[in-house]
Amino acid sequence: MELKEYLIDVASRAGLHWLSTLVPTHHINALVFFFIVSNLTIDFFAFFVPLVVFYLSFVSMVICTLKVFQDSKAWESFRALTSLLLRFEPNLDVEQAEGNFGWNHLEPYVHFLLSVFFVIVSFPIASKDCIPCSELAVVSVFFTVTSYMSLSTSAEPYTRRALVTEVAAGLLSLLPTVPVDWRYLKLLGQTFFTVPVGHSVVLNVSIPCLLYVHLLYLFFRMAQLRSFKGAYCYLVPYLVCFMWCELSVVILLESTGLGLVRASIGYFLFLFALPILVAGLALMAAVRLAHWFLSLELTKVVVAMVVCSIPLLVRWWTRANFSVVEMVKSLTRSSIVKLVLVWITAIVLFCWFYVYRLEGMKVYNSTLTWQQYGFLCGPRAWKETNMARTQILCSHLEGHRVTWTGRFKYVRVTEIDNSAESAINMLPLFIGDWVRCLYGEAYPSCSSGNVSTAEEELCRLKLLAKHPCHIKKFDRHKFEITVGMPYSGANGTRGPEEDDITKDIVLRASSEFKDVLLHLRQGSVIEFSTVLEGRLGSKWPVFELKAISCLNCMAQLSPARRQVKVERDWRSTVHGAVKFAFNFFFFPFLSVA
Repeated sequence: MELKEYLIDVASRAGLHWLSTLVPTHHINALVFFFIVSNLTIDFFAFFVPLVVFYLSFVSMVICTLKVFQDSKAWESFRALTSLLLRFEPNLDVEQAEGNFGWNHLEPYVHFLLSVFFVIVSFPIASKDCIPCSELAVVSVFFTVTSYMSLSTSAEPYTRRALVTEVAAGLLSLLPTVPVDWRYLKLLGQTFFTVPVGHSVVLNVSIPCLLYVHLLYLFFRMAQLRSFKGAYCYLVPYLVCFMWCELSVVILLESTGLGLVRASIGYFLFLFALPILVAGLALMAAVRLAHWFLSLELTKVVVAMVVCSIPLLVRWWTRANFSVVEMVKSLTRSSIVKLVLVWITAIVLFCWFYVYRLEGMKVYNSTLTWQQYGFLCGPRAWKETNMARTQILCSHLEGHRVTWTGRFKYVRVTEIDNSAESAINMLPLFIGDWVRCLYGEAYPSCSSGNVSTAEEELCRLKLLAKHPCHIKKFDRHKFEITVGMPYSGANGTRGPEEDDITKDIVLRASSEFKDVLLHLRQGSVIEFSTVLEGRLGSKWPVFELKAISCLNCMAQLSPARRQVKVERDWRSTVHGAVKFAFNFFFFPFLSVA
């Protein structure tokens, strides 16, 4: 029996090794890798990063709140222990022991406040379509109530009044957004007048503002208890309740009445009918998945899923001792909250530095003309001194965003990126041709008489191409456009020394300008926008094209509209996030205009 088991084990290992060498797992991994890398664009990160920061921070808030609940029980146990020790040691310094215990247990509160900051900064930037605001609002209200119930009874008069004041201020602030026409009742939440404080901060004079001032007074009274030991005994624990209440008000503004009813019923079902809820969710997911499969080409989806699952199945098979329980235990040995906060801080700092680098040096709506640039940084300046000195001088113009008019000379393709084709070329020939025909297009035949110009051009290449099909629809092109200065003579005639090629500039263009650039003809007058950066003051400086439009093209040759590069206004996005965070912590007392 032992010999039989040994032979079976050896045969299975040999068969697994033979199977792993037969299946091109490395090629499939490269295919998946190229697919992922090709989709890691700036727009993807702008959509994905705020959502990740928001959800991780919100989960961190929940974990820290549960830790605070646990510490509140530890505080009660510590007080019971000190009262017991006082019976045997009357000279015990209880106040110092309680102070040390309180300061040593402030770590979850610090982590909670840091998580609140990240939630507030990421919430206005994140896509609201991917955030269940109604469900999160119900969760925030639940933690507001439970965190208030976990507070110490020693400061109960102040905490009760503070919670009532805070809820009243929040409800009055929500009154102007109520769709019902309560004209006189809405006046209670409106701002009567504002007083400027500094450059962009204003002081709001309203009833919620007065309630907020009273709330600050109650905070001071809490901190003043027990010779200002109430700062960490009562005030800091109450800030957990305060932040949850403020967050619930903010999320309620993004919620709907129907959504709140749905969330309340859903949580009720979650508590009392969990198996039915799970079955319903599974059925709903199956229906959505079926609709998604039917809306796509089923063969392509199945092939992609099978190809992507082969390396995972082989790896799981070779590592049969892998245990999810052990992985979870290894994670729980370290502080999840600390790990999450460290990564969130690193991501936010990286994005902040990126935005600062991207937006810090730009001069918007510059009045610098092409003639002025040519006079300062062109051939005339090179002859007066030399090109190196001119480049050093013209580096002061770095970052100017300009809009100039010029003569289109020619455009060329500098790079063709097709990650799908690069990955398919790694597969064996017969598999690669099949996948290329599945996801791509076959070369057209020249037999039919009524063919378009593009099909006629492709059919000539059918006999010369290496493969029966192509996947050129996944190509991403990069272009370089050479533009000359416009003629300044009467009726657009050429003036003296105006056709100097050393005055030309080169514009880098991405694939989104393809339709416009392919319709331009030599001599077309174009208006383009760019940012001056790089080799300023040299021959043929290269700038990145931001916008382009043809001024003398026919409608059928070029699109009439102005083609603008899709760019995110990072500065206004960060300004909106900072404004939202400031208003969250100080409204209705102070707000950013």
